[in-house]
Amino acid sequence: MNQPDIGLKVSELRREKGLTQEQLADHCEVSVRTIQRIESGEVDPRTHTLTMLSKALDFNFEEDPTHNENLWLAALHLSSVFSIPIIPLMLWSWKKTQSFKIDTQGRQVLNFQITTTMTLFASVFVLIIVPIVMGLMDDAGIVSSQSRYFVILILCVPLPLILTGIFCTFQGILNAVRALTDKPIHYALAIPFIK
Repeated sequence: MNQPDIGLKVSELRREKGLTQEQLADHCEVSVRTIQRIESGEVDPRTHTLTMLSKALDFNFEEDPTHNENLWLAALHLSSVFSIPIIPLMLWSWKKTQSFKIDTQGRQVLNFQITTTMTLFASVFVLIIVPIVMGLMDDAGIVSSQSRYFVILILCVPLPLILTGIFCTFQGILNAVRALTDKPIHYALAIPFIK
């Protein structure tokens, strides 16, 4: 792991553990200024400091997971094509401690997956409600049976599912390409559940 990823990860882990920069400096036997410079990405920590940071924050900074980082990033983003949050959740849980990029982008993939899963559940709910409402309208003489079947078969059943599938596939492929070319990723319409 190289800067600025080291600094970002140190800062994130320090906050998760509820440590101040002063407390982390005491644990690592370095000055507060050293911790500040590491977190801001100004310097690469020395081997001894990296070892002490690893112990204090329970994270292996010395292991270099970046040799397969792009492969894992592509797998994470392409897993969003299936609209099943379990796959990216397993990948992210397994690799999040090894790479800052995998951790942050995994969170974005999971937020997108949760959002699309909620959309699919809403679509299923609509699929249940629309036929009931259309049946009541048919009984009341507001709509004809032919228009009811048209709405149910053409608009309600396949359209939300097809559109969600196309959208998930497009977002997954687009963001996999962005991740592999070191461009910022963005999942449209994703609600940030996991921060």
